[in-house]
Amino acid sequence: MSRISESLVVEASPEEVWDVVADPRNLPRWNRFIRSVRDVPENGLRAGSKYWTVLGGLGVSVKVRAEVEEIEPPRYSRVRLSGPLDAVVTTWVRPAGSGRSRLEHEVEYHLRGGAVGELFARSVRLLGGRQLLRRGIRAQKWQIEAGR
Repeated sequence: MSRISESLVVEASPEEVWDVVADPRNLPRWNRFIRSVRDVPENGLRAGSKYWTVLGGLGVSVKVRAEVEEIEPPRYSRVRLSGPLDAVVTTWVRPAGSGRSRLEHEVEYHLRGGAVGELFARSVRLLGGRQLLRRGIRAQKWQIEAGR
């Protein structure tokens, strides 16, 4: 399994940060390969909540199942992804001074074999998993700070 992580400071309270990053429906805003998110529980995420993420690129579209393993709003979540991409995404939101928060993501991932898995593996190698995560966390920061 590969592991990447990224963090930055956001000019918003942990609760404001959490309201944005804990809503999977925002994922397509942060990652251009995420086409849609389906079946997100209307009443918010809890341990055991499940939803689907549709990834697409280079003419291929696949569904990845997401299951919330642990969640402690507004501080922490751990979500397991299953499909051509197997991953665990861990998110922390920590106070960082007056009205500021440190947003941190860690992704442990494994790309399965087969044609679709190889396509995604090539995409991750070409674009760089760390760069994708960096772009995503910066997009989250922008969305949070713009909404204030």
